[in-house]
Amino acid sequence: MSHTQSEENSADVSCSEDSETEASSDSGEDLQQSSFIHMILRLLSGRRPSGQEEVMARARERIVTSKFQPDTTLIDAHDIKTEVISSFRRLQVPVIDKVVKRQVARAGFHPKELVGIHSRLLPSSSQLLTELPQRVFCGTFSEDGRVFVCASQDAVVRLFEWRNDSLHLFRTIHARDVGWSILDTAYSPDGNYLIYSSWSDYVHLSNIHGNHDIHKALEFNALNHSFCIFSLMFSQDSKEILGGANDGCLYVYDLEKDKRIVRIEAHEEDVNAVNFADASSYIVYSGSDDGLIHVWDRRMLREERPVPVGTFAGHSHGITYIDSKRDGRYLISNSKDQSIKLWDLRRFSSSDGVEATKRAVARQHWDYRWQQAPRNVHTRQISGDASIMTYRGHQVLNTLIRCRFSPSVTTAQQFIVSGCSSGSVFIYDLLTGQVVKRLRGHEQCVRDVSWHPFENEIVSVSWDGSVLRWFYDADDYNDTASEGEEQFL
Repeated sequence: MSHTQSEENSADVSCSEDSETEASSDSGEDLQQSSFIHMILRLLSGRRPSGQEEVMARARERIVTSKFQPDTTLIDAHDIKTEVISSFRRLQVPVIDKVVKRQVARAGFHPKELVGIHSRLLPSSSQLLTELPQRVFCGTFSEDGRVFVCASQDAVVRLFEWRNDSLHLFRTIHARDVGWSILDTAYSPDGNYLIYSSWSDYVHLSNIHGNHDIHKALEFNALNHSFCIFSLMFSQDSKEILGGANDGCLYVYDLEKDKRIVRIEAHEEDVNAVNFADASSYIVYSGSDDGLIHVWDRRMLREERPVPVGTFAGHSHGITYIDSKRDGRYLISNSKDQSIKLWDLRRFSSSDGVEATKRAVARQHWDYRWQQAPRNVHTRQISGDASIMTYRGHQVLNTLIRCRFSPSVTTAQQFIVSGCSSGSVFIYDLLTGQVVKRLRGHEQCVRDVSWHPFENEIVSVSWDGSVLRWFYDADDYNDTASEGEEQFL
């Protein structure tokens, strides 16, 4: 389905401090140790976090029963299982005993021990951080975890400092040339700039810190038609911007040359998602309403006869989001077929698989913006599906809902977190496919969700205007591992 009929195209769609800081190489580990000790001390004392009176909801499910039984045949025999398991250190004593012993000895924790403990103490309760006047479309932490950005339908980008488990507003950007809503934002890896997109020929760039104001329009489209960049990212050197648009094209904008340098016809339908495979920014992913994910080599992108280096096929409907594990090998995709899939860069689809996906997408005759998914959407199998795992349980309706890997520092990326049109936040186990948490707290669609890179906390944003912090509550503590959990601890 083209986004000329897509989520963010029509307003009549109705659906249910200023200084820059540089972290040292040890800052992530220090932040992780500090936040972990803070959380454990609360657990040992039996106290709830400050501000708990604002807690809106509790989600006590350890394992959420699902009617979908994941097929783990491929992932059980895959390298990624060994990689994840090797990131944990088995705990020979209960978690509390381990913590008390280390606290008395004033000793630190091995990173693998921290991963094991954090994975047992997943976020379970919520606290209202702020309420915005209109639907919130985007909400993400910066790479260092010190800044959180919210972008909403009121055409305002809000930048918050993340401090003491709360948000402190330090900059407000009144967006320009906004059609329907702000649809995506991205931080520059150097921490200096933020970009945002909407239904507009321009992507806008603004500074994050400083007493001066930069607000610059970057022209991506020179053609005379309705245009929107649905997804955008900075390259790792902060010199280029990658964008995917409603015309099926990929765009690259060079900030030093101050012009668009690449426009390639990448897909037959809207490009809803783009991402990089790793920090080199050479390998590019693009996901589209045609149900396909193309893989491109940035060094070989040419406007004449562009050819991807490979394609992933297996979804039966359009792609809404792509997240990269940033290791040059694995990525996940969220789709309107109500599933997330895990892919391996070494395992591309065959031409038969690509054609099977195209046929499946062409048979879709329902509109995800305001209709419920067909009952049989969960049972459709695509011949030639090259994914190594499929995750089901959440709903992908109303809008381009996002999913992300959990952080490497605190969880070794053992989980996937996703928004949901029902207003819940879903946490999946990467290896088993099980829903290990369903966090209920919002009243409307959760479009975006972000796990703090160094703290065991999640922030979700919703169309009800609320921004919630999800944290581990001491009342939920149970030192008995769930079935299947012991193999990692």
